[in-house]
Amino acid sequence: MPRQASTASKQWPSPKMARGAEHLHQTLRRDITPYLCYILLVTAIGPLQFGYHLSELNAPQDVITCEKKSVTSSALPTTLPQCISMNTDQFAVVSSIFTLGGLVGALIAGPCCTRYGRLLTMRLTTTVFVVGPIFEALAPSISVISIGRFISGIGAGSSLVVGPIYISEVAPPKEKGLLGALTQIMVNVGILFTQVLGYFLSRDNMWRIILGVAGCIGVLQLVLLFLVPESPKWLAEHHHPQRAREILRKIRGRKEDLEDEVAAWNVDGTAEDISEEESLLSAPPGTHPESSPKASSESVGIFGAIMHPSYRPAIIAVVAVMFAQQLTGINSIIMYSVNILSTLLPTTAALLTVAISALNLLITTLCAPLSDKIGRKTCILLSIAGMGTSAILLAVGMSYGVKILAAIATLLFVTSFAIGLGPVPFILANELVGPEAVGATQSWALAANWIATFIVSQFFPILNKAMGGQGRVYYVFAVVAVILGTFIAWWVPETRGKRGADEVWGRREGRERVE
Repeated sequence: MPRQASTASKQWPSPKMARGAEHLHQTLRRDITPYLCYILLVTAIGPLQFGYHLSELNAPQDVITCEKKSVTSSALPTTLPQCISMNTDQFAVVSSIFTLGGLVGALIAGPCCTRYGRLLTMRLTTTVFVVGPIFEALAPSISVISIGRFISGIGAGSSLVVGPIYISEVAPPKEKGLLGALTQIMVNVGILFTQVLGYFLSRDNMWRIILGVAGCIGVLQLVLLFLVPESPKWLAEHHHPQRAREILRKIRGRKEDLEDEVAAWNVDGTAEDISEEESLLSAPPGTHPESSPKASSESVGIFGAIMHPSYRPAIIAVVAVMFAQQLTGINSIIMYSVNILSTLLPTTAALLTVAISALNLLITTLCAPLSDKIGRKTCILLSIAGMGTSAILLAVGMSYGVKILAAIATLLFVTSFAIGLGPVPFILANELVGPEAVGATQSWALAANWIATFIVSQFFPILNKAMGGQGRVYYVFAVVAVILGTFIAWWVPETRGKRGADEVWGRREGRERVE
């Protein structure tokens, strides 16, 4: 037996796994240049801000609402009140108004980034991220902190539209799925960051530091964005093909062959186009060229996209996936994990929240390459199946008081989400439609996401109570998983390895996109 154990130990990792890991390492080392890493990380600060603001009120709730009022002197030298007295309903409004701002930001950002460019939209979004936390951190009343949360929500909604689009357009074609997962990874980083701060600063009026840190992050991103270029794909589509090539060459490196990627843009670089751009070639990376009237007229608005038969199937697909992301119940765990698990595990509520956030981040990061290997649709369906099964196990465990089963089901629930429904939905919009409609499609996707987030955050406690508590509400999430999973399996096409929207939908419907 000892010899067999030793042999088995030597067999892992297997030669095939080792070769695969080495191939992945060499591919990433070749395709992902230091400059690409820089612009990806700067762009991903936007989704990080979304995660941060989503959970910033979780840990310090009792301190902010005066439920836990300190008897010591104020920790910060300020004339502002140590807390803001509010009841449960008022706090719910302060929390949920963030989702209303997110809906507004998502609807605005799509047309904006299509018409005026990804870079300008990111800069405007980052400015909003600076303003919102100022209102929040210095709020003397419920109305002021609500205004701050609404403004921060606008930034969050916008960042989840433009960030994934930009990342998908600058990522190497073979790593779009892997790098597309960066959006959800950074959302989880933001959640974990604010939970850790909440664990240490949920006392006195130190909660104002938690809310104010987001503004400092916004200032940092705004400065770093000056070295981030416009999306090459957007420039090419808006009659700046030569400038697009120059930026793409800088992103990919001097030795990389760009011809296949440039050909996928389906843009002809005419002499007239190149002549218009000669004066731009010496401009710094952050310079944003003006889009021509012709280019602007080619952009598709959010209502034009849903009315057009060529784009409607894609919008239905991304809306269904975004509904599945939220209505299968992930935010019931992220936002209400304290109430769910406080009686199941022997630790403090704050540490429980930190642990779940850390697990979500870890699994999302480890599973990031999956969508490029087995496909976007496969990852989504595996994720939905895992969450539906985990929801049933969680309901059984809580209903019958089986603490171990409930705890394991909760961890499996978060793990299943991280496999597909976490990262993949943010990739789809850019792969299901052409660049002229990707902003509008992403806006519809994120609008659906924010609406579903609001539904879960507002009605989960009500429905849970109406069903007698004890986790029976998770049977509802399991049924929703079955319904949405079946629809997605039937309707949503696979996009992995496809060169454009025509190929994606042409293979499914046997038709060309109407120009």
